[in-house]
Amino acid sequence: MLPPTPPLPTYDVALVGAGPAGTACALALRGSGLRVALLDKAAFPRDKICGDAIPGAALKALAALDPAYRVALAGLRPQSPARHSRLVAPSGRSLWLHWQKPSFNSPRLDFDAALLGLVRHHTDTVILENTSLLEVTAGPDGVHLRTTQGELRCRLVVGCDGANSVVRRQLLPGPAQPQPCVGVRAYFENVADAPDDTTEFYFSRDYLAGYCWVFPVGNGRYNVGLGLLTELISAHKIDLKVLLREWLATHPALAERFAQARQLGPTRGFGLPLGGGVGAALPVAGTGFLLCGDAAALIDPLQGHGIDTAVESGILAAAQARRCCAAGAFDAAFMQPYTDAVQQQIGAKLLLHHRLMRLFSARPWLVNAAVRVAAVPRLRRWLQGLLG
Repeated sequence: MLPPTPPLPTYDVALVGAGPAGTACALALRGSGLRVALLDKAAFPRDKICGDAIPGAALKALAALDPAYRVALAGLRPQSPARHSRLVAPSGRSLWLHWQKPSFNSPRLDFDAALLGLVRHHTDTVILENTSLLEVTAGPDGVHLRTTQGELRCRLVVGCDGANSVVRRQLLPGPAQPQPCVGVRAYFENVADAPDDTTEFYFSRDYLAGYCWVFPVGNGRYNVGLGLLTELISAHKIDLKVLLREWLATHPALAERFAQARQLGPTRGFGLPLGGGVGAALPVAGTGFLLCGDAAALIDPLQGHGIDTAVESGILAAAQARRCCAAGAFDAAFMQPYTDAVQQQIGAKLLLHHRLMRLFSARPWLVNAAVRVAAVPRLRRWLQGLLG
């Protein structure tokens, strides 16, 4: 007689992806009494291709959960404080912005590991690293997940697994999620005249629908990258890695400063599922599941960052998970409060920023004019509020 098959591990909530969205959701479920699993295909620390800018809004949202989280992240090393930003228009004229809200830059290799460390230290979450999701099905008896480390069941799955989300692709079958923007990133050292508290953005007349960035990330290293709209890349057959090298070698404000710089490692590419455009119509929930962060296409189309919206959506998902488990209701209709909250607290801003991005992206003269008129203090404060 064969021995009985052991029961599958069972959880109330399974979080797929241990980046900012997944870890924020786990931290927000602290003290809920729910059985929570957090799984990720990688072992931490692991790199995540990104600009490495940690927005103040993300730190504020985490501090609202527990001030100790912000204190712990303030001690993260390496990092560089983001006190100032320099925007260089196609005309070559610069606009300087000065930030009051605390924020910093830190490699995602270190930042994401620190977030996962908070989950380990402050919660009872079961953390499953090196665990790739292969298949997920949702039905009346709950959600079944098949992974590289075995199978498990849960009452609710939260997809925090990025732009190529397995949860989205398998529970929302249909056209692939659009990647309206693509970026490349490399690390450098020995960059001349690059203050460690200043983020820099460079706009070109030829490729205005995007920008080049230079972000200090601590220990004398700089995250340097370039992002453009996919439609522009396709229309002009642009190789972003080649274009980034050309910008650093020929741009009047960059060439001399990068003449002696040394690149650390390869230039790597990544897709950005921008919010506010086509992505605004994509569902973020359904029977037995919620989507957060990049999996929900919540990257800011004007600024290109998504850590803050990932954290915010993860916290909103935790609130919905509590409601679902308390009521024993996991149908699509019961998920509507989450959809509404994402739209009201995140989506409306992304829609505005998408319209502004489209307005500026085809009009270099408008960018030049904006930088010029921002010399007026009142207008500069308005622009800073819009961006920050």
